[in-house]
Amino acid sequence: MEKRIGALLITVNSKENIVLLNEVLTELSPLIIARQGVHLKERALNVIPLVVEGTSSEINSLSGRIGKIDGIMVKSVLSKQN
Repeated sequence: MEKRIGALLITVNSKENIVLLNEVLTELSPLIIARQGVHLKERALNVIPLVVEGTSSEINSLSGRIGKIDGIMVKSVLSKQN
C-alpha cells in the first residue's frame, strides 16, 4: 500500500491514562513525523497534534488504539492518494 501523510489531533481530558497513551505513541513512533504538546490550563485540557506518515491501515490503527483509551479523544485526517 502507498504511504500517505496525515494529521491526528489528540485531546486529553483526564490524565489517568496518559501513561497508556505514551506507550501507544512510543510503540508506533515510526509513523510519527512530528509531535507537539499544548497545555490549556484555563480549560484543564491537553492537546497533542501529530503529523504522521504511513499506510491508511497503519494510521487508522494508531487512531483506533488511541480512541479506545478512556479520557482521550482523537480525530484524524489523511491526505488524498496520489
